[in-house]
Amino acid sequence: MSKHYTTGDIIEVRVEKIVPRGFGLGFAEDLTVLTPLTAPGDLVRVRIVEVKKRMAFAVAVEVKEPGPKRVEPPCEYFGKCGGCDFQQMSYEQQLAAKVGILRDCLHRIGKIEHEGEIPIIGSPNEFGYRSRARWHIDRRSRKLGYFRRDSHDVIDVTHCPILTPGLQSSLEYTRESMDWEGLWADEAQVEAATGEEGRVSLFSPDMIEPTAELTFATKDDTYIFSAQAFFQANKFLVGDLIEAAIGGASGKTAFDLYSGVGLFALPLARHFEKVVAVEEHPISVGFAKKNIKHPRLTNIEMVQSAVGRYLNGNQGRDIDLVLIDPPRSGTEKQTIPLIVKLKPREISYVSCEPSILARDLRMMLDGGYRIEKMTAIDLFPQTHHIEAVVRLVRS
Repeated sequence: MSKHYTTGDIIEVRVEKIVPRGFGLGFAEDLTVLTPLTAPGDLVRVRIVEVKKRMAFAVAVEVKEPGPKRVEPPCEYFGKCGGCDFQQMSYEQQLAAKVGILRDCLHRIGKIEHEGEIPIIGSPNEFGYRSRARWHIDRRSRKLGYFRRDSHDVIDVTHCPILTPGLQSSLEYTRESMDWEGLWADEAQVEAATGEEGRVSLFSPDMIEPTAELTFATKDDTYIFSAQAFFQANKFLVGDLIEAAIGGASGKTAFDLYSGVGLFALPLARHFEKVVAVEEHPISVGFAKKNIKHPRLTNIEMVQSAVGRYLNGNQGRDIDLVLIDPPRSGTEKQTIPLIVKLKPREISYVSCEPSILARDLRMMLDGGYRIEKMTAIDLFPQTHHIEAVVRLVRS
């Protein structure tokens, strides 16, 4: 007879592995149990918070036996803050877990059995790497920090170990200089970013301070941006990301879709006769135009448009490479089918969400492409998030 489980039950499970969204996977009698903030090998007492048929979501009550790769989280807010969820694992285990998450999504969502190796590039800095953040403000309780895990309650954070020193200093300054009575709303948020030499840019529609422009230089290019425009948060790995996405590619025409401030468009312009960069966000487009002028590149066409709309109007063109770097929420519905219909010789897909990547790769494989290479890059240490770059060629 099957055992019946209800919300609030406390049971004991051994964590087998880490699965998508960072959950630890374990088993009880007739039940698969998913528990966050655990590590492989942990023997934990958990409290069930939700049951769906033979699957349950739970929270850890006690670690009875720590797994071999469990470590003590250094952050005092770990477990409360909704940000980091991998600090309980050694960095070696974090990297292994992320490759496992990527493979799990490929297999389960995309029905893709990728037999090749998936190398992962680790971050030189496991902590102190994050150069952009979003801070939430609760004017009534005078709290500044991050959302509590699984809620929109603000945790008052004084020190965040994953921030760069410059951004940590900015967090402290923002707190000290906050005009609590001058805020227009009870709840607000601040976008923060740092650039070269520790310069800081802050943006909030609820604050009157001007938003400073920042610069960041790679070996070959210099980028201008601000807290209002997206730029990669782990600048220690920007060069590796560009190399994984572009290395070895060349030809006549390349499309750079969801191009942002031009992170990939500038290096693409040195390897292709013409680059078309497509971005809808007006502030990002403004910075991209500045960045294109800065190195005096004349072979980049900047187009402000929704990607799907642009592709729909530019079918039939002879394209050597399509590089796509969509937001975590994914592409517009018709984007992937339109890319496949365009028939570029090569596709470079940069993704920060493995589940959406797996879904889109399935359409590309069914559309006549094959995976040539896949690389994981750990832009987000101490969290379950992972960046992946997949290079595909037309069969």
